[in-house]
Amino acid sequence: MQKILVSRCLLGHRVRYDGGASGPFDQLQAWLDEGRVVPLCPEVVGGLPTPRAAAEIAGGQGSEVLEGKVSVITTEGEDVSAQFLSGARQALELVQKHDIHIAVLKANSPSCGNLLTYDGTFTGVKVSGEGVTAALLRRHGVQVFSELELAEAAKALVAQD
Repeated sequence: MQKILVSRCLLGHRVRYDGGASGPFDQLQAWLDEGRVVPLCPEVVGGLPTPRAAAEIAGGQGSEVLEGKVSVITTEGEDVSAQFLSGARQALELVQKHDIHIAVLKANSPSCGNLLTYDGTFTGVKVSGEGVTAALLRRHGVQVFSELELAEAAKALVAQD
């Protein structure tokens, strides 16, 4: 049975930067009940506390953080790139350990966003791009979806099974 990497906040775990959660969602609960879900919050496993200061990628995207070209900065001006990179590497280790090909990650997150992220100005402006973990997983062949694309993720899972 194909496993799926899922952001813990989407499963109702209170690990978001603000101490909140974004789920649970019925489709994710069904996969959880089937034993398919491997839960992870890259920011928490990377060493950041909950709650924590909001963070955004300063002037770039996750792939550029992976390459050391830009940083992930909090609203307090702290560079948390090392924690984001550590979390992304741990996500990749889980993907490889469980032979995962599909991930459902939190939309718009500087770690997990797969289509959009915030622009680094903390003004709520979103730009096309992906977070650090999403970028690393995609580089290694993982299909990355958000909670806004659960139907597409379900179709991809059927194709994998």
